[in-house]
Amino acid sequence: MKMADLIDGNPYLLLMLQHFNIDFRVGDRTVLQLCNRHGIGEQLFISIANLYTGAGGRGKQPFSRSDLPQVIDFLKRSHNYYRFDKYPQISSYIRRLQENHAGKELKLLEKFFNEYFTEVKEHLDYEDEVAFPYFIRLLGDGGQDESRGVYSSGVYREHHTDIELKLNDLKNLLLKHIRIDGDRDLRRKLLMALYELEFDLYVHSLIEETILIPSGVDMERE
Repeated sequence: MKMADLIDGNPYLLLMLQHFNIDFRVGDRTVLQLCNRHGIGEQLFISIANLYTGAGGRGKQPFSRSDLPQVIDFLKRSHNYYRFDKYPQISSYIRRLQENHAGKELKLLEKFFNEYFTEVKEHLDYEDEVAFPYFIRLLGDGGQDESRGVYSSGVYREHHTDIELKLNDLKNLLLKHIRIDGDRDLRRKLLMALYELEFDLYVHSLIEETILIPSGVDMERE
């Protein structure tokens, strides 16, 4: 299939292309042509695209060792998207609502979101500083680093959390509890930004659980 047609059917694939560092001007290229042009494994690309389209994983896929650095680069770029795109965007929407509607509820909303994103950043920092370097070392010398003690894909799996779940509480505050008259345009933008962040965090977690961790386990067995 042509990539442009797939994007037209599911615009969330634009997020996937951004995390793969692929320009949105895909022309008439098919998925295979796009993968060949950017040096991305076709099976890896399709597996991640299926997560974005809701098709989910379809059994254990034969990912190659060359896929793992691409997965890690993809996840690191998504970290930058959370830190430098979605967090400032959502924070600015909440602050603008506060300016237009004085009240304790919106201050609590801002406090809730800031505390939540502090947890998210701790999660991202852990992956950037501990988990991802381990998987990169695993490709080279077997992954162990005496300065860090014993680490493994299993340890990472135990530490792994679904950081998108608390966003549902934030959405419910806006949809069910906090009373704001007017400002529908700004409230819609805030809710859409929250939904987009929640969705991408969900796919992010799935990539780690269905691709990164199983690939690490396979290499540890080898």
